[in-house]
Amino acid sequence: MNAAPDPAAAACAAQPALPQTFPLSCVEVEDAAAQQFRLLECTARHFEGQELFTADAGVVPGLGRPATTAKVEAVLADYFGAPAAAFVQGAGTGAIRAALTAAVSSGEPLLIHDAPVYRTTEVTLRGLGAATEQADFNDPAALRSALDSGRFRWLYVQHSRQRLTDSYDLAEVLAACRAAGVRTVVDDNYAAFRVPRNGTQLGADASCFSLFKLHGPEGVGIVVGAEDLIDRVRADNYSGGGQVQGHQALDALRALTHVPVMWAVQSRVTGEIAERLAAGEVPGVAEVRIASSQDRSLMVRLTRPVAKELPAVAARHGAAPYPVGANSRYEIAPMFYRMSSSSLDDAPELADWTVRVNPMRAGADLVLEILRRSLHDLKD
Repeated sequence: MNAAPDPAAAACAAQPALPQTFPLSCVEVEDAAAQQFRLLECTARHFEGQELFTADAGVVPGLGRPATTAKVEAVLADYFGAPAAAFVQGAGTGAIRAALTAAVSSGEPLLIHDAPVYRTTEVTLRGLGAATEQADFNDPAALRSALDSGRFRWLYVQHSRQRLTDSYDLAEVLAACRAAGVRTVVDDNYAAFRVPRNGTQLGADASCFSLFKLHGPEGVGIVVGAEDLIDRVRADNYSGGGQVQGHQALDALRALTHVPVMWAVQSRVTGEIAERLAAGEVPGVAEVRIASSQDRSLMVRLTRPVAKELPAVAARHGAAPYPVGANSRYEIAPMFYRMSSSSLDDAPELADWTVRVNPMRAGADLVLEILRRSLHDLKD
């Protein structure tokens, strides 16, 4: 007589494999230290020493924003080699919204990547009323065909990956746009101060990112780029209540002075964890990939479909069970969480099997021990 089928065995046999990923290149520790020193050199060019201990507020006549805010904007424009920069409220989402609103008219065609759009960016595009059209940026020929159509003045591109399988080189995308006379807005969230060069350093018209994701104060974002676009961002943001005040700008600058080295260490730890998991150090792990899915993180596929339960169990062992701002100042413990929404939109079959792990400030030993204990607990 045939034995009854084992549901658990059948489920394990059907588990999906992780796709090949193409994570962004990250700055090594020595290069990160050089970035930190260069940021302070830029600071010294725009600030006298005592000004770093004081800050103003309000719509200063002639500037339309606090003088301290204007100085920090000048520091960051200098650092990125861009003509101008403008702080905005609303963190990374606010920066993207400000740049796209300044660039694209309602109903105007806007070229975007053929992939699920990040949730808050989707809201911005809907509110803007842009007529978005998609091309696969992973396919240079498809991108060139769309650019050569003459339909687009602007292209919007995310520096980090929208799909786990995205492989496009941002520098090549931007070069193709310049050749076609198409201007570009880059979402540099999860990339600025982490990768060797951001969007504007690669030739984009605008680079948008959150300072909250870089240990700065809540709600502060920035647009760095072309002067005409930054002028429009400032003109749109004329209200005193919309300004980033001087103390917020200084707070963001102070945080940035240690971010490059901190993040380079985190990236190195991520690589160590991936190697140790791939070597079989933690029972219950089927495979692992490093992915720039939002932040640079580990996609850990388990041998059992317990990914949705694991974050709450890991929290009992000291892990963060959800993000605050993706490397905000609040996030020190390693995070065990679900895959990003846009990644799950693209690969929903991974939801039960794959957990996203970000070491934050922790070392590899702690991350692996939390994962080991959590998977053991889930057996009970």
